[in-house]
Amino acid sequence: MTSARYRFTASLWLWKDESSWWFVTLPDDVSDDIEDRHGASAGGFGSIKVEVTVGATTWRTSLFPSAEQRAYVLPMKKAVRAAEALVEDEPFDISLVCV
Repeated sequence: MTSARYRFTASLWLWKDESSWWFVTLPDDVSDDIEDRHGASAGGFGSIKVEVTVGATTWRTSLFPSAEQRAYVLPMKKAVRAAEALVEDEPFDISLVCV
């Protein structure tokens, strides 16, 4: 199935207090479209493989469904946060495609 490229703005949030896991939550419409297109072929834990671009940084990772967020969440590794100077509660642009 052909995958769309998704572009949206989001902010970082910290999973649980004092953990090192940072995420962004995908907008509802993006999460719904990804679920419709790729949910049936999801991997372990419902994961969907993606290629993500933030600023000048592109990497491959996976989205995960979050019952708490009621949408897919995207983990944001430290190297990306540092390279792109991302901080909590400051919106930034994200582009991703399912791979």
